[in-house]
Amino acid sequence: MDYLTSLKVFRAVVEAKSFTRAADLLGVSPPVVSRAISTLEQRLGNRLFHRTTRHISLTETAEKFFQGCSRVLDELDALETQASNRASDPSGNLRVVSHTTATLSRLVPLLATFRRRYPLVGVDVTLTERPVDLVADGYDLGIVLPFMLTSDTTVTRLLERIPLVIVATPEYLADKPRPIHPADLAEHEFVAMHPSIRKHMLTFRLGDGEELTVQTKADMTSNNALLNRGLVLQGLGVGVLPSALVRDELAAGTLVSLMDDFEIIDGAIEIRLAYSSRTLLPAKVRAFIEHASEFFEV
Repeated sequence: MDYLTSLKVFRAVVEAKSFTRAADLLGVSPPVVSRAISTLEQRLGNRLFHRTTRHISLTETAEKFFQGCSRVLDELDALETQASNRASDPSGNLRVVSHTTATLSRLVPLLATFRRRYPLVGVDVTLTERPVDLVADGYDLGIVLPFMLTSDTTVTRLLERIPLVIVATPEYLADKPRPIHPADLAEHEFVAMHPSIRKHMLTFRLGDGEELTVQTKADMTSNNALLNRGLVLQGLGVGVLPSALVRDELAAGTLVSLMDDFEIIDGAIEIRLAYSSRTLLPAKVRAFIEHASEFFEV
């Protein structure tokens, strides 16, 4: 294996945090990756990784080497891109991971317009509500909520803020005193997201500028806003849901909005575009970043 390829293997191992995952990303066997790293260590005369049965970490020498190695590989990629003029004609397969419910209504038209604009780029989409490591899991991009990102090797940009609204059914409110003030919510049952996703408390800005935090009681929780909407529609409690998810129900009167006169602090879901922090990104990734930014500005 030549020196340049060994450098690419080294970077893949660092970013994937695993010899096995790096091999999967590169499309080679784990022994090939191990041999490449061993050859590189012999050439440099230094160990590059501390290894245990479950984890690997960079040595102090390797941390400095990785920074320089990444710069060199990025510059070579840039030269190759300029020479082949690929930047003007993105192609290849793009792997995208996206939050299941928060992004779905916008994801379909986003992908449709992207494919029409860049027909040579194939798109492989995974929907999840679990935390992800973009690089280690082999994704080019993520359209995610902040809690989903587990790696510090990614950068993000805000695409959209979706306001949260507090809702309940008329039937639920017929059996309970209708909450007028935020403090009244403490007496109500909530259908809520898991506390690992959103804490079971709401902070409001009152008319006099003061803030009030209300601890909510959640007898039913899930990790899926669509399921929570369904449970709220069954009259099982009050829900705090993305406005886009209950727009039709509010218009039809099957759900009623509560606390409209009070501002919920941090009362919005942030949809973020996440991608590798590398200086140079493949043309297909840059094209998607540009397209998504334009799409969400409309």
